[in-house]
Amino acid sequence: MAFWFVTGAALLFLAWLLGEPAWRRWRRERLLRQPFPAPWRKILRRRVPLVAQLPPDLQLQLKGRMQVFLAEKPFLGCAGLVLSDEMRVTVAAQACLLLLNRPSDYFSDLRQILLYPQSFVVERVATESGGVLREQRLALSGESWSQGQVILSWADVLAGAADPADGRNVVIHEFAHQLDQQSGRANGAPALASRRQYQQWSAVLGQEFVLLQAQAATGEATLLSHYGATDPAEFFAVASEVFFEQPQQLQTQHPALYAQLAGFYRVNPVQW
Repeated sequence: MAFWFVTGAALLFLAWLLGEPAWRRWRRERLLRQPFPAPWRKILRRRVPLVAQLPPDLQLQLKGRMQVFLAEKPFLGCAGLVLSDEMRVTVAAQACLLLLNRPSDYFSDLRQILLYPQSFVVERVATESGGVLREQRLALSGESWSQGQVILSWADVLAGAADPADGRNVVIHEFAHQLDQQSGRANGAPALASRRQYQQWSAVLGQEFVLLQAQAATGEATLLSHYGATDPAEFFAVASEVFFEQPQQLQTQHPALYAQLAGFYRVNPVQW
């Protein structure tokens, strides 16, 4: 009796495992057919002005992506923050910009979004000259973990969304890291379709990264934040912020970089 019970349970689990992708597609298609909630529209108008700049077809697509994202990705309020639809919708709108026109797995590795009221403090171990290790306490506005978590400061989420033309957006930054981490450890090279694309990506972004490092070393004012000179992963995230928020400037000053990002994200924000 026990044998048949265990065998039956195993077969049921196997059937679920094989059918789960189909079930997920069915659920997503059902979500995409549902009307976008009117209260969410008001939140977008009030909190995420960039959405109004999108062409109508991309606005519609973004809202569908948001509906799936919000159905699948749990949010957790931290440090006493009480979550609201305003918070969830504001984060989702900015995160889902990165999914437009792309075959989407909706950040497949992401398990939850942690939201703090303000900047949150983390402890890091820094290596100083001579190999001496020293503990540091850093106040951060956002962080992306390869274990499937994005951590955000609600105050910084609001600030990033309020000005869609300043090139600074913590949600875009951290979710660009999530895309980067889908191909392994974040290294500034997200999953691309071919070896040739990797070669072109590496050549262009590598050259731009070295340029930004040199400019940061001399204190030269740049379109891209000097934080992008930290490492290639931060460069990709910083460049993604500017791509969505200051596309005309990026295309003018860094046309090859803009072309690579436009090819990866499959949108052309200059035309918005």
